[in-house]
Amino acid sequence: MSDGRRYLLISPCRDEGKYLRRTLDSVIAQRVRPAKWIIVDDGSTDDTPDILREYAAKHDFIEVCNKPDRGRRAVGPGVIEAFYDGYDRADPAQFDYVCKIDVDLDLPPRYFEILMQRMEAEPRLGTCSGKPYFEWNGKLVSEKCGDEMSVGMIKFYRRSCFEQIGGFVRQVMWDAIDCHRCRMLGWIAASYDEPDLRFIHLRPMGSSHKGILTGRMRHGFGQYFMGTDLAYMSASAIFRMTRPPLIVGGAAMWWGYVRSMFGRTPRYEDPAFRRFLRRYQWQCLLKGKSKATEQCNRVMAGAWKPTT
Repeated sequence: MSDGRRYLLISPCRDEGKYLRRTLDSVIAQRVRPAKWIIVDDGSTDDTPDILREYAAKHDFIEVCNKPDRGRRAVGPGVIEAFYDGYDRADPAQFDYVCKIDVDLDLPPRYFEILMQRMEAEPRLGTCSGKPYFEWNGKLVSEKCGDEMSVGMIKFYRRSCFEQIGGFVRQVMWDAIDCHRCRMLGWIAASYDEPDLRFIHLRPMGSSHKGILTGRMRHGFGQYFMGTDLAYMSASAIFRMTRPPLIVGGAAMWWGYVRSMFGRTPRYEDPAFRRFLRRYQWQCLLKGKSKATEQCNRVMAGAWKPTT
């Protein structure tokens, strides 16, 4: 492994026996392997622990952290809690990059190599990813994640950027707040839809806990928590109605937001962040995400203060 390409993977997981081997094999097959991979087993009751022991015995870069069974799958803050259980076991200063990666993915073999090449070519690129696809009625379907975000199931970060934004917020929508905080500080967040960076999401986004509609409602709550404006949420929900599951997925997102709004659910306690977010989102509505993001990245370049 060349200097400057040491990356740390951290994977929270629970009851992932159905998908785990496929993810493990695809990471082991990477042209540039991780320097360390810490997998946090968050109280699995299936064959996940046995599979992890098998692979850790064969590969010295894999380390398993076992947590007691909490009795249920925890999403949002529970996932980030498990992530930090792994992160706190490592010395981040020993790595150039850090990545939160789920274990229900199948990655192409040059995935991490290409992301590091992108970051080496663009010093302001703080976080990036490829694009997720999932199987639906026998076909591969894009999850249609925006180019201005790194995707939540595999967040690859320049370590200095990760530290500067303060890491992940321990609440639903952590995987959007982080990218917006990147832009606030002059970093660039991005994802790329290219053959060598497309990966298979073995379980559709938001379907890991009580089904996909519950996941969509949780997403709506997360948008409200983050500070998204109702107009932007409505436009986003209408777009999601065109993606599987048709109509009901987007409707569930919108209802999750509106229910949180009517219930006066507490929001992310950073007024400056919420103001920045809403300005950006209104520009997205007026100009389109691509032009709005280009403008934001250009305007915020002066705020970029990389750490060494």
